[in-house]
Amino acid sequence: MEDFGTQAVPVIPRLRRYARALTGDRLMADDLVQDTLERAWMKRHLWREGSDLRAWMFTIMHNVYVNQVRARIADATIPLDTEAFNVPACGSPVELLEVADLDAALRRLPDEQREVLLLVALEQLSYSEAAGALGIPVGTVMSRLFRARERLRVLLGGAPAAATGVLKVIK
Repeated sequence: MEDFGTQAVPVIPRLRRYARALTGDRLMADDLVQDTLERAWMKRHLWREGSDLRAWMFTIMHNVYVNQVRARIADATIPLDTEAFNVPACGSPVELLEVADLDAALRRLPDEQREVLLLVALEQLSYSEAAGALGIPVGTVMSRLFRARERLRVLLGGAPAAATGVLKVIK
């Protein structure tokens, strides 16, 4: 299983990016990645050689994240100081404000919509890969993605696609 460790290393930056976007907090994201890597290492015997390791690890991360959220809800604790999502230092002030607006809008999406949107748009997983990672049907991925995009459009000040008369055909 030495191949497992070698193949897992290139996936780590994508796990970190997704965890950061999912949690919105650098420390929580680092903990989530660490927990995901630990669980993947312990369960590496369950991974099928030749299958998509990236999707398998995103599935693990999703399950770990859901468990952490459930535990936080059960504890009913409210973090006292939340670190704002770090915006890149480069770019014009307008671009920085647009990124901040997008981040705030992403935070307002329901978790299930944000997860699908981040996996498909940010991590560029296919609908079937995202469905596998989240343990939901492909049709559910498509509907959650549609609702997430529509909600973002409204939150960012645009009109919903249905209101503009523009329909997008998805194959």
